[in-house]
Amino acid sequence: MKTSLTIDMEQSLYQYCLEQGGIVVEEVTMPEEQGIVDTLCCLTKADGTREWRCYELKVTKADFRSAAKLSFVGHYNYFVLPQELYEAVEVEIPAEIGVFVYRPYVTMEEMPAPGTFAIAKKATKKELTVPETALTNRFMASLFREVRKAKQMERGVRYFPTEQLYKELKKRSDEHNPFSTERYYERFMEDLNNQAVEELQEEVLALQQDYEYLRQQQQIRRLPTEPLE
Repeated sequence: MKTSLTIDMEQSLYQYCLEQGGIVVEEVTMPEEQGIVDTLCCLTKADGTREWRCYELKVTKADFRSAAKLSFVGHYNYFVLPQELYEAVEVEIPAEIGVFVYRPYVTMEEMPAPGTFAIAKKATKKELTVPETALTNRFMASLFREVRKAKQMERGVRYFPTEQLYKELKKRSDEHNPFSTERYYERFMEDLNNQAVEELQEEVLALQQDYEYLRQQQQIRRLPTEPLE
């Protein structure tokens, strides 16, 4: 489960990479059991060659020291850390790995991202640890995944399997902060209940109309026969 800080850092890093002229995508699975890159950025240089940058986002010491594989497969590789965490683990960071320190914005003005970064440590350039063709293929596959998700959202929830929608709503309900003012799951359930009540009311009204029509028809059939002239 991603924390709100992780999400803010992801969004800010995405914006940062865009501003650097890069093509960026998150959660890219690497070949040859090289793990998953949190954020992968590709920059095309003036001579037509590509420069690949890998970013691993960490927000706690436990996360930083976890046994999960670090997918530092790019030309330049960085940890992305909050200031406090960077100060706590600085001596544990390998010499060739760079560090971006996250700095949240404090202004009330609307910004394109929640924060920005300071480069606390530069990364050393190295050779790719996976073939560039394989890296490009995985990068394209992840881009396609994001485009497909965006198209599904644009076309509406009817393009998502019902089971997938249910799992997402259930997950959001389980992760719900009781002190948050956002009540999307509850609003959704209230809307469903209200819709069900309205549909039942419409059905009852239709049945009442049918009953009244049949009652009137029965009364007409029971009228005495008019005398013949």
